[in-house]
Amino acid sequence: MKPFRSLPRRHLLTRALAVAVLVPAGATAIAADADTTRTPRDLDAVVVTASPLKGSAESLAKPVEVLVGEELDRSKAATLGDTVSKLPGVQTTFFGTGVGRPIIRGQEGPRVQVLSGGIGSMDASTVSADHAVSIEPFLADQIEVLKGPATLLFGSGAIGGAVNVVDGRLPDTLPEDPFSGRVEVRGNTVNDERSGMFRLDGVNGNWVLHVDGLVRNTDDYDIPGYAVLEHHDEGEEDHAHEEEQPKGTLPNSSVRTRAGAVGATWLGEKAYFGLAASTYRNNYGIPAGAHVHDDGHGHEHEGEEEEAHEEEGPVRIDMVQNRIDVKAGVYDPFSFLQAINLRGAYNDYEHVELEGGMPATRFTNRGRELRLEAVQKEFHGWRGAFGLQYGRSDFGAIGEEAFVPDTLTDTLGVFVVQEKDFGPWKLELGGRHEQVKLDPQGHANRDFDVTSLSGAAIWRINPVFDLRFGLDSSERAPTNEELFAGGTHVATQSIEVGDANLDKERGRRAEIGLHAHTDRVDFKLAVYQTNFKDFIYLADTGVEEGLPVRLWTQQDAKFKGVEAEARIKLVDSEQAGAWDLRLFGDRVRAELDGTGTRRVQLAVPHDDHFHRYTIDLAQGGNLPRIAPARLGADLNWSLGGWRASVGAVRYAKQDDVAQNEEPSPGYTLVDAHLAYRWDRPETSWELFLDGSNLTDKEARPHTSLLRDFSPLPGRGVAFGIRAYF
Repeated sequence: MKPFRSLPRRHLLTRALAVAVLVPAGATAIAADADTTRTPRDLDAVVVTASPLKGSAESLAKPVEVLVGEELDRSKAATLGDTVSKLPGVQTTFFGTGVGRPIIRGQEGPRVQVLSGGIGSMDASTVSADHAVSIEPFLADQIEVLKGPATLLFGSGAIGGAVNVVDGRLPDTLPEDPFSGRVEVRGNTVNDERSGMFRLDGVNGNWVLHVDGLVRNTDDYDIPGYAVLEHHDEGEEDHAHEEEQPKGTLPNSSVRTRAGAVGATWLGEKAYFGLAASTYRNNYGIPAGAHVHDDGHGHEHEGEEEEAHEEEGPVRIDMVQNRIDVKAGVYDPFSFLQAINLRGAYNDYEHVELEGGMPATRFTNRGRELRLEAVQKEFHGWRGAFGLQYGRSDFGAIGEEAFVPDTLTDTLGVFVVQEKDFGPWKLELGGRHEQVKLDPQGHANRDFDVTSLSGAAIWRINPVFDLRFGLDSSERAPTNEELFAGGTHVATQSIEVGDANLDKERGRRAEIGLHAHTDRVDFKLAVYQTNFKDFIYLADTGVEEGLPVRLWTQQDAKFKGVEAEARIKLVDSEQAGAWDLRLFGDRVRAELDGTGTRRVQLAVPHDDHFHRYTIDLAQGGNLPRIAPARLGADLNWSLGGWRASVGAVRYAKQDDVAQNEEPSPGYTLVDAHLAYRWDRPETSWELFLDGSNLTDKEARPHTSLLRDFSPLPGRGVAFGIRAYF
């Protein structure tokens, strides 16, 4: 039989589906033999706070994943994308260890909304691949991933999904204990990490006071081989060139993070209100090869100019975000309303790109967002909520890499969601209409009206099985970089040209899923397809002006995929402990939905004039940097205060690539975890070891713009101690 790594993609998908379907089927049969009544498992009812109706992940018809408790502790990483990347259908971008944004079912950037407590992060992470998300995963209580369009609740920027980080700075309920908290100190061998965090919550009457903080320092991280992947012929010159490349350690990959918050919330019987102030400061390096400078004309520096520029030193990003969050509400304000809730935030974001320690380009984003929602009392079986959301973003960019103009963006949306049970059926309906207005400096204003409609249903076939159905029609307004970009974008190694005439993007999604829950097995399977009208993407034009010229343009596209997960309880005894197995797999295919070519006029900015070209763009083919198919398995064990796990994820070769895009080889990442917890009066302690990439495999994610310059970290062991009180 062929080794796993050489399996063709279609065989990989077939095997994934076979494993996902046959394993739970067999386990269900075992469970049936052990218990002929097939009693359904009592699932943990973790509340999904992103929904105004506050249901559990299992009770919602739309696909939702929640990381919480020990699973979240095991998954936490320095970036939000890395933290959620082992959930089915979710992967991450990679721009060094300081940058990782979630990718949901092949979609990323402005299509995936990142939220803190239900309000947008309001940073600049969607503008460029080297801009980090300004949310600290280590301070999270739980992380909610909404897969598929979340536009009803969060606007057109969530057409591909949303990730909501719940940090507990403004709690919904009074804690049981008058004083509680947690502390963690950790290190890591792969980058000499030194990190510490704390969280304290105190109760005084109806008041809850909160304070948290985090410090993280890392050095450059270890890599299995050479940093730069060279595409050249074999031979002695090949070896000589490799000798000049960094090996064993990735230069300029260190990270320094500081984060903290204070909050106060009053929780009464008839009303509540809270206020929190937080700061997030992150200084991280951009690995060499990501930033190649030009002379303003798209030509690389030569001779003395090049030497002088190189002497300026490596590029680092120094980010600072200060934020104020507020929440307030009243209970039973009217006979037909259960509650009125107000959630809002003001955000002051800035990051400076430093070259050799000197400021080069400054990005700012000052934003505010308010969300008012009314939760209705049940009316003829219907439960629901409706509301209003307003946002304003004042984006600015100054410096040699300011390829996007200053832009003021206003959004105003109204939404409604409703749900009702009809015997074994549960139906969820919703709609949203939103106005988006962009006022860019030096360009004409653009206004968009976008509307989203959604329907989802659960059919509870019996106590074990249920089927899930989803239909969505969503629209997204283009962002300022897609409309108005004009100049060298160093992070993408290209000259980007926007199209101020872009239309709104429309997506139509259909999904069917199967869930099964027994005493021994939890199983989920989903198959989906989204057809996009006027999908906005960055096309390679074939034009070169020192750097390749890429154009933001539109074309119909199709995303289709499958994902599955099974959790199987193997053994549970006092002597052997509890053993369970988790299997998961996913695959997404994304293609332009057309044939032939179309002719496009292209104007490339050049000093105070333009170079004009006529080009032919393909209307078919694959979209770039689409996440590869995966298969993963985790074996977990616990006994008394001990818990351990070992797992592996196989990333398939990605050869469904776009024009002028290189395929990526497959790789397997192996990890393991060991922890021991003991309880003392009023306090619990936990020692832990977390190993990652234990086989020291060279891995270059296909989703990364930096895959030719920086592989993932090599073998690392994180170690530390946690205390809960």
